[in-house]
Amino acid sequence: MVIKVFVATVAGSTAIKKKQQEVVGFLEANRIDFEQRDIACNDDNRKWMRDNVPGEKKPENGIPLPPQIFNEEQYCGDFESFFDAKEGNEIYVFFGLAPPKSAKSIDISAEETEKPAENQEVITNAEEEKQVEAEEEVATAEEEGGEADDEQGEADDEQGEEEEEEEGEEEES
Repeated sequence: MVIKVFVATVAGSTAIKKKQQEVVGFLEANRIDFEQRDIACNDDNRKWMRDNVPGEKKPENGIPLPPQIFNEEQYCGDFESFFDAKEGNEIYVFFGLAPPKSAKSIDISAEETEKPAENQEVITNAEEEKQVEAEEEVATAEEEGGEADDEQGEADDEQGEEEEEEEGEEEES
C-alpha cells in the first residue's frame, strides 16, 4: 500500500507549503512509502482528489485544500487530522498501516539495552570499589613494607658497622 499525498507545488500560501512539507518530511523520516500528487500542474490529480474527499470532510466552499492524504483509494484525512494523529501517537492507524516490526524490536531492544546498562553500572561500581580497596591495600602494604625495609636497612647498616669494627680490631692486633 502506498500513501498518496496531494500537494500543490505552486501554492500561493506559505501556510499550505509548510503543512505539505511537514507531512512529506514525516513520511520521509519514517521511511513510509508515499507518492506526491501535484494538483497545481495536473488537472486529473486535482479532480481525483476533489472527487474522493468525503463530503463531510470538505470545507464550506466545497474545495479541499492540500495536503490531502490517501492510502491508495482510502481517504486518511487532511493536515489537521494528520497532526492530531501524530500528536496522539496514532499515526499508523491514521494511515491505515500496521506499525513497523522494526519499531517494536527497537523499543524492545532499547529496553533490554537499558537493563544491562543499569546492571553493568552496578557491576562497574562494585568492581570499582573492589579496585579502590585493592589499591588501598597495596598502598598500605607498601607503606608497611617501606617501614620494614627501613628497619631492615638500619639493621643491615648496624651489622655492617659491627663487622667493620671487628675487622678494624683484628688488624690492630
